[in-house]
Amino acid sequence: MSYKLLAATVALALPAGAALAQDGDAEAGENVFRKCQACHQVGEDAQNRVGPVLNGVVGRTAGTLEGYNYSDAMVAKGEEGLVWDVESLSAYLENPRDYVNGTKMSFAGLRKEEERADVIAYLSQFSESGGS
Repeated sequence: MSYKLLAATVALALPAGAALAQDGDAEAGENVFRKCQACHQVGEDAQNRVGPVLNGVVGRTAGTLEGYNYSDAMVAKGEEGLVWDVESLSAYLENPRDYVNGTKMSFAGLRKEEERADVIAYLSQFSESGGS
């Protein structure tokens, strides 16, 4: 199954805001994800680094991945009901510190909407176990 078809299929199953993922190109997102790899991993053998594993991030409640020590701010957002969907991930990736004041994520953000859509389409391919 092609990355674009898979990303579009996943996007159709997502809540409001999913149009962004439909526009995303998972193959291009893999290249964008290189900016994230210093801190995050995806795939079957992924492990937490400075940031948490991003397998299954789409649909996950913020601050809840077992085995990762989140900032108090991220845990609080999860307790408030923040679930990572296309819309919330896009807003967070645009400017992490503005979206979650107090996050440990020091990345400045992805300013281009296309890059955010692409990386979300890429991340959407990975289940919690890391399979696609």
